[in-house]
Amino acid sequence: MSVITKKQGQLEYLVAEGISAPHCFTTRYGGVSEGYLSSLNLGIHRGDDPRNVEKNYEILGEALGFDIHDLVFTRQTHTDIVRVVDEGNRGEGLFREVEPECDALVTNTPGLVLAAFSADCTPILLHDSVTDAVGAVHAGWRGTVADIVGNAVRTMVREFGSRPEDIRAAIGPNIGVCCFETHEDVPNAVRAVLGEEAEAFIVPAGEKFRVDLKGVNAALLRRAGVRNIEISRDCTACRPDRFWSHRRVGNDRGSLAAVIVCEGGNNK
Repeated sequence: MSVITKKQGQLEYLVAEGISAPHCFTTRYGGVSEGYLSSLNLGIHRGDDPRNVEKNYEILGEALGFDIHDLVFTRQTHTDIVRVVDEGNRGEGLFREVEPECDALVTNTPGLVLAAFSADCTPILLHDSVTDAVGAVHAGWRGTVADIVGNAVRTMVREFGSRPEDIRAAIGPNIGVCCFETHEDVPNAVRAVLGEEAEAFIVPAGEKFRVDLKGVNAALLRRAGVRNIEISRDCTACRPDRFWSHRRVGNDRGSLAAVIVCEGGNNK
C-alpha cells in the first residue's frame, strides 16, 4: 500500500490506499482562488475571499462525497492538544469560529469531516478500520517532539475503544529531510523523545542538521502500537508549485488540508 495521486478535472489530491474512509491530502491544484493563493487555498485566515474558500471546499467535497457543513477545523498553535469532537462541533471553522486551540481532532460521530492544515508541517490521518473512528493531526516539529500523533492514537483508544493494531495511519506531504535544515534544537528535541532511535532521522549538514519528520512521526506511531503506516514521499519545499510551502514563500501562501470523513458505519 502507498500514498497515490488522484485527479478529478483540475483537482489533484493524494490518498492512502490502505485507508478505506474517504480522505485526502490536498495539493495547490483545482480551486478557484486567485493571485498568490491560486488555486486550491483551504485556509480561512490567509487573506482569501471567503467565497473562494467555500467554493474550494465544495469542489473537494464533491470529489470525496461530503457536505461542507459537516466540516470541523483545527485551531492550530503547535501544541500536543487532541480534541474530541462530536455532533455539537459540526460546522466549526468554515461557518463558525473554532474556540479551543488544538492541533489534532478525533471523532466517531457519523458524517463529521475533520480537517487539519499544513504548509510544510506534517499532516497525518488516522482511521480505525473496526470502529470507523478517525483522526486528523497537524504535527509541526514542536508537536512532533511532543508526540501529538501518539496522543491522538491514545485518545482514540480511550474514547472510542480503538485498538492500535486496527488503526491505519497515513503521513502526507511535508518538508522532507532533503529540505528541513535546522539548528541543533530540533535534533536534540527528537533525541529527547526517541533516544538512540532518533539518530536514524538526523543527518548532519555542516554546522546544521536535517531532520526526517515523517520518519520521526512514523516511529512515534509504531511506539503507540500502530503498525499500518503509509508515508508520502512528497516534499512541500521541493515543489512549491504543487504544494504550499511556508519555508519557500513565507506568508504569501495558502494552506493545504488533510481531510477525513467519519463514515461511522460501525457506530450507528
